[in-house]
Amino acid sequence: MQILREQWNDLAGRFHPVSAPDYLPAAQLREMQLQRLQAVTSRAYERVPLSRRRMDELGVVPSDIRSLEDIAKLPFTMKSDLRDSYPFGLFASPINEVVRVHASSGTTGKPTVVAYTREDIEVWTAVMARTFAACGLHRGDIVQNAYGYGLFTGGLGAHYGAEALGTTVIPISGGNTDRQIMIMKDFGVTAICCTPSYFLHLVERAEEQGIDLRKLPIRAGIFGAEPWTEAMRLRVENLAGIKGYDIYGLSEIIGPGVASACSAQDGLHIFEDHFYPEIIDPVSGEVLPEGEEGELVLTTLSKRAMPMLRYRTRDITSIITEPCPCGRSIRRIRRIGRRSDDMFIIRGVNVFPSQVESALLEVEGTLPHYLIVLHREKDLDRMEVQVEVTPEVFSDKVKGLEQLQRRLNHALAKTLNLHVDVRLVEPHTLQRSEGKAKRVIDQRQL
Repeated sequence: MQILREQWNDLAGRFHPVSAPDYLPAAQLREMQLQRLQAVTSRAYERVPLSRRRMDELGVVPSDIRSLEDIAKLPFTMKSDLRDSYPFGLFASPINEVVRVHASSGTTGKPTVVAYTREDIEVWTAVMARTFAACGLHRGDIVQNAYGYGLFTGGLGAHYGAEALGTTVIPISGGNTDRQIMIMKDFGVTAICCTPSYFLHLVERAEEQGIDLRKLPIRAGIFGAEPWTEAMRLRVENLAGIKGYDIYGLSEIIGPGVASACSAQDGLHIFEDHFYPEIIDPVSGEVLPEGEEGELVLTTLSKRAMPMLRYRTRDITSIITEPCPCGRSIRRIRRIGRRSDDMFIIRGVNVFPSQVESALLEVEGTLPHYLIVLHREKDLDRMEVQVEVTPEVFSDKVKGLEQLQRRLNHALAKTLNLHVDVRLVEPHTLQRSEGKAKRVIDQRQL
């Protein structure tokens, strides 16, 4: 429903104008959601062949969506659908209306591609501005954006939102830790955006340089792109003297800006005027009642270039039913700490064991037996790949092993866009399994 001007002005008068949609009355929000759901369902049915085919298979047409509960009639969308439709098969807008394309790595070497119209960028900017406002940022803050720029959605998503809120943005991107610390100190940075593990690395490196971040103006960290615990948040806050805020997003939906913590730091508010949440049983696919833990499913309510109907995130969480002390009426989800599939996240990069296997098997001299070990070193996530080599290679000269190790490092970096440690082991070293092989050992205690 179109918000009446006087209602909007009333909301904007009581709250920050950027955050006004966060406080919509429940009935008004639900009516808006329904109208947007009906519109996006029609758009997907009319313009995306996959959506039309799946709805036809279920005997569903857009006019069947008469209530929000009717969303359960719609088919799910999976990450594999993006790979199978590479590159532009899920677009609902012609390419001359697409103003930006982002992509993330896939299991077969082909990236998953997402697209944005001008209107989509405006929505993305708005929800990221609301994210920063929820985290207590405002005009006058100096924001160091250490998320990666480029095809990854994190950097530009945070950049546009922080600028729209009126903050001063430093687009430093990721890496170069010493420069990050110098900029933070010399520019009087008051907030930083990065992964929580990288920020802990910054803290440690600053201590080595004799710099106490607690004495700097920085007061907020906007942390996302990887799972982290409440205990880790408290550790970050104690070490750096800041408030750490969890944010959530995924490229398939929009990028960062799907949900955000607020001043209460108890769960993450979903910007559900644009992203409708459901919790389902990961096995049966049945919708679960509010409050029960299950897999988060998201539907984009306003996405034009690439609408997503009931996208299965594989993230496990629950909807918090109690009102939030901050006063926002949009619902919250609990912190996401695990997934229903085998994907894991290293320094903000999504990694599948099948990607590792694919890269290893490209290099001659290895056996199809490997183990991925995840651990933390100096508060930074690290990934070690132990791989068996053939007897001929293992009995060869040291120089030959070193060359093989370099080739494997290169193959993995090319596939994952991530540096990993490779350890060559002799044949029959790694444990065998008669059932499903255990490919990943996570020692990070997330």
